[in-house]
Amino acid sequence: WFVEGREMKLGSGMSLICIFSLYISRFAERLAQLEEAEGAFDYFTLSYRSFGIQRRSDNGLVLREWAPGAEAVFLTGDFNSWEKQSHPFTQKEYGKWELYLSPKVDKSPAIKHLTKLKLVVLTKTGEYLFRISPWAKYVTKTLDAITYDWTHWDPPQPYQVSVYTPPRPSSLRIYEAHVGISSPEEKIASYRNFTRDVLPRIKDLGYNCVQLMAIMEHAYYASFGYQVTNFFAASSRFGTPDDLKHLVDTAHSMGITVLLDMVHSHASSNTEDGLNYFDGTDSCFFHGGSRGNHSLWGSRLFNYSSWEVVRFLLSNLRWWMEEYHFDGFRFDAVTSMLYHHHGIGTSFSGNYSEYFGIHVDEDALVYLMLANHILHKLYPQCITVAEDVSGMPGLCRSIEEGGLGFDYRLTMAVPDKWIQVLKEVRDEDWDLKNIVQTLTNRRRGEASITYAESHDQALVGDKSLAFWLMDKEMYTNMSALTAMTPVIDRGIQLHKLIRLLTHSLGGEGYLNFMGNEFGHPEWLDFPRKGNNESYHYARRQFNLVDIEHLRYRQLYAFDRDMNLTEDKYGWLAAGQAAVTTLNQADKVIVFERSNLLFIFNFHPCNSYIDYRVAVEHAGKYKIKLNSDELQYGGHGRLVQDTEFFTEPMPFNGRAQSFLVKSIASFNHCIVKRFVNYTLFSLTDLGI
Repeated sequence: WFVEGREMKLGSGMSLICIFSLYISRFAERLAQLEEAEGAFDYFTLSYRSFGIQRRSDNGLVLREWAPGAEAVFLTGDFNSWEKQSHPFTQKEYGKWELYLSPKVDKSPAIKHLTKLKLVVLTKTGEYLFRISPWAKYVTKTLDAITYDWTHWDPPQPYQVSVYTPPRPSSLRIYEAHVGISSPEEKIASYRNFTRDVLPRIKDLGYNCVQLMAIMEHAYYASFGYQVTNFFAASSRFGTPDDLKHLVDTAHSMGITVLLDMVHSHASSNTEDGLNYFDGTDSCFFHGGSRGNHSLWGSRLFNYSSWEVVRFLLSNLRWWMEEYHFDGFRFDAVTSMLYHHHGIGTSFSGNYSEYFGIHVDEDALVYLMLANHILHKLYPQCITVAEDVSGMPGLCRSIEEGGLGFDYRLTMAVPDKWIQVLKEVRDEDWDLKNIVQTLTNRRRGEASITYAESHDQALVGDKSLAFWLMDKEMYTNMSALTAMTPVIDRGIQLHKLIRLLTHSLGGEGYLNFMGNEFGHPEWLDFPRKGNNESYHYARRQFNLVDIEHLRYRQLYAFDRDMNLTEDKYGWLAAGQAAVTTLNQADKVIVFERSNLLFIFNFHPCNSYIDYRVAVEHAGKYKIKLNSDELQYGGHGRLVQDTEFFTEPMPFNGRAQSFLVKSIASFNHCIVKRFVNYTLFSLTDLGI
């Protein structure tokens, strides 16, 4: 499918068709083994209902753990005054351990809600280790504590999750968000704060999907949630599991799809409150030795060939779908999973030998195929997104074709391109051909989520686009009560152009990191020793949008109307755009997509009169979105209700064309700023 029917050969002489047939065969073999041994993949992937603590109908408690390297396992906690050996588990087959606790005399469970617990693991060397169950649903930490505690979650009145979920969007507009930084205050914000204050903004902005980061519990806040310690526990620093369920329910009631940032690529190296050395060995959940350690991240790497590890990870996906009603996942660090080298010190040029060979971790690849197969079979509306920097072919093709089954991939080269252009190239020297090539360079038949910037660009050590554009003047010159300085003028116009060009030309979905839609100032830095544990940069200053005279409102308004225009005309769900004008000298880009005509003038000085543009369809065109409107921080130089009529004059490969009376630019040639964008729709087609 991606080689247009040709059997392309690798260095070994093996064709790509053979390789993908091998992947299909390995996937089918693994799935058949799973179903034969466990009865059905549905049962196997619901193992969170049999492992950890399970309360039976008579309030008896059954505890099951997998600790193959342990000599003995015990349960201790508040319920037995922390007696270390009073409640031993019984050893079962295949490294499993079980314990039954009968109900109390009053028929209540032996372990009540919010009881503190620990597993005690006796190692082969005679050492006693205190551990948290890998299946723990809730872990908490007191202010003066170093590690997290396993807190039994079994409320007398469980939260009743709504059964309503919005239909899967045809055009995916994602708002990437972190609950903890979602308040202007210098503190850790809560699930309830996010539900009350942020979800309405997401809805107003026209995003139809929110991607929640850092939900799976992570002991180190500054890890941004990517050093997971407890895979089944929603982070307690933001509130309770019920608070998160209420957040998801509320989002669904607003018609917002909710994705979870899923980290199955690695795990925290913590021992007392993580998975590392759970049973006293380094190879319980992970590869033993150096293969089980990520040399750059200092984290542990899962052994995807292990039956019980696959049980744990697939059940983890089911848990978040079933218990919290998430609508899908953004899989983090897929590149690290796919290759034994984890992408370290490797650049990908697109040569197929980089994607196939002994350097590919086929166990991880088959695990991702299993994950996508199970999710899409059991939840047909589920959305899966892969974060892969390598460009692995087939990532977003069906498993039946030998692909990995993801719905979307992230276009990670696009934000890097924008940062590189802003850092290294003068305005008048921008290479539009190279920019357009980057935006349109996508694998055929594989859907992409594109973005101008995400959380990566906001982190300390880098800058957001707004800060690259306007820097320190954002502190002093963002008031609409005074005239725009050249720096602010250029920054506001470019901020709009970059985002809209990315939105309309770059993929089949769009992503924005919270706050960047209105040009959030500064960077993102979590409290840590290096900044004296400060929360000053670990927040989002939404209050800036609420101040009427600040220009942040203008950027917010443009982002909102950009999304609402896409919602009406659906260019993300349409085929790839047809670029009809790419004039490097004029700095003009013109393209058609979804029966719309997009015109960008990136020239820092020149405006154009009677500029001819090509169109596919004859008729009357009207302006539908214009970045030069005053409400968006523009200069109001275009007449919004102007009508344009096509002529049967062939131009740039199209039978029809018309003259645009004015494509405006600043006339301050001394200021190297980029200008505005205009969107036309063809009214004769009834759109």
